[in-house]
Amino acid sequence: MVSNKRKIINDPIYGFVTLPDDLVHDLINHPIFQRLRRIKQLGLTNLVYPGALHTRFHHAIGAMYLMTEALQVLKSKDIKITEEESRAAIIAILLHDVGHGPFSHALEHTIVKGIHHEDISAMLMDELNKAFKGKLSLAIKIFKNEHPKKFLHQLVSSQLDMDRLDYLNRDSFFTGVSEGVVSSDRIIKMLNVKEGNLVVEAKGIYSVESFLIARRLMYWQVYLHKTVLSAEKLLVNVLKRAKELSLAGEDLFATPALSLFLKNNFSKKDFISKPELLQQFVLLDDYDIMASVKVWMNHKDIVLSTLCKNIIDRNLYKIELQNKNFTPTYKNQIQEKVMKKYKLTKKESEYFVFAESVNNSAYNSSKVQINILHKNGQLIDVAKASDQLNIKMLSKKVTKYFICYPKGL
Repeated sequence: MVSNKRKIINDPIYGFVTLPDDLVHDLINHPIFQRLRRIKQLGLTNLVYPGALHTRFHHAIGAMYLMTEALQVLKSKDIKITEEESRAAIIAILLHDVGHGPFSHALEHTIVKGIHHEDISAMLMDELNKAFKGKLSLAIKIFKNEHPKKFLHQLVSSQLDMDRLDYLNRDSFFTGVSEGVVSSDRIIKMLNVKEGNLVVEAKGIYSVESFLIARRLMYWQVYLHKTVLSAEKLLVNVLKRAKELSLAGEDLFATPALSLFLKNNFSKKDFISKPELLQQFVLLDDYDIMASVKVWMNHKDIVLSTLCKNIIDRNLYKIELQNKNFTPTYKNQIQEKVMKKYKLTKKESEYFVFAESVNNSAYNSSKVQINILHKNGQLIDVAKASDQLNIKMLSKKVTKYFICYPKGL
């Protein structure tokens, strides 16, 4: 019987994306991967940019497409990559985000403590490897950077990887923020390998500069937009309060999987020692959270119900952003007003008034660098090779401080 698994997916960014083989087809159709359709790529960003409703599923397919293109370019430049390695690299990028929990980064350390989505992705890849009888072993080595050809891992995870190239263009498309558009095709055409590491040929330096500038602009305009931060902090506080009540014995409405995580503080060690936790985590997606938030709007706990109503009605925190820390006196003054207005204790008021900070650096030269390959074979870090001063500035970490509190005080 002839296989009919060479399907095509119509992607809004790249057009028709062909699935490379039967294994990739079967992985995409596995419930662990299909779950990504129910997790938004940008959390609550749609409360600021209404079009930002795309999912982790969209992004994974796009990153897989770019990986396929990059591998073809490298092979055309006589870089030795076997068919088995190509397939493994494609699978590694396809599955790189399967460990994301509901609302992606917003709730990463709220549902479970001390475990990153990369850790859960690795665990889920091991589970899939069992289901597919060891066919993902090489992909897992590439994902974990345990394969001798380091450039294959760098295509999956580095400062210029297929993950970043896809999400910048995709997030730009769905938010309508045109500053995020990058020439991924041009950058991929300029990729090469030198001394076992991924490099960019000198002709591509301006495209890399544009990529780094676009990344910085997208962080301030989208990912760290102050209203997006306000919405995400509100959701974090909803889960934090729900967990506090659950741990104290309150029986809250929740799906069975969400209830399990609300009533327990699971760590990375728990996930390793209790494999069934992973199966429960996979049952969680955005729908579990939002269904619960809608029900909790009517809960007797004034803190939980108010926070939930604020999310549903898009009554977000007012947020002030500045380059230096807010003084304790300023925070206390706001806290006093909130306690008086809403008749809250000081501890309860901390769900409504809090000060934190965010960081943004578009390029970190202390990590695996983006090296520019010149015709004479010399490798130069992009921050030094660039003739634009702003690339050097992009290497500096920028910290902004913010304070959140209810509107209308």
